[in-house]
Amino acid sequence: MDTNSVKRYPVAPGVRLNVRSGPGTHYGIVKLLPEGVNVPVNCQTPGTWVSGPYGTSNIWDNIANGQYVSDAYVRTGVDGYVTVRCA
Repeated sequence: MDTNSVKRYPVAPGVRLNVRSGPGTHYGIVKLLPEGVNVPVNCQTPGTWVSGPYGTSNIWDNIANGQYVSDAYVRTGVDGYVTVRCA
């Protein structure tokens, strides 16, 4: 995928967000995002339901190879998918 065409979205204010190895809370944490970052959403996939500042969602955003964050913490502006589903 051409990374120049991938849209970036802000993480909820005041949140240090866990990045997980897969689309769910049972996957290991691979890193912690600092407050105030924008993340690229390469693709999205269903996973564990999570409640956050932007509602309750089972959508997980792929931000890099093997790195996922819950869409409930990312301000995409919609409740559903904003890009392609992950393969």
